[in-house]
Amino acid sequence: MKKAKRKGVVYSTDVGRVCPDCGQPAGKCSCNITKSRPPGDGVVRICKETKGRKGSGVSLLTGIPLGDKELGRLAKQLKKRCGSGGTVKDGVIEIQGDHRQLLADLLTKQGFRVKLAGG
Repeated sequence: MKKAKRKGVVYSTDVGRVCPDCGQPAGKCSCNITKSRPPGDGVVRICKETKGRKGSGVSLLTGIPLGDKELGRLAKQLKKRCGSGGTVKDGVIEIQGDHRQLLADLLTKQGFRVKLAGG
């Protein structure tokens, strides 16, 4: 039977228990702390970006004042309505394709202040 290998320090006589993920002392562990986004100005900005996507454009929605779970639900609704794929990365919703006007109309109906940004 194989023994399980442990990664990193499990206990240190210097600081006591150590978090296996970040390596910090258990009292100063920052693994479970959720990172909050800076507060915005209350305006949802929709822009089109092709940079780093080999010419394929995506619609980026930034400044949405929602938590991560609500942001995921909103992204799912918007992707379904646009009929395309997308994702949520770091508080920014990415919808594949140029759907800026449709997204602006949908978000305005849901009560958000919307601004079309960029070219």
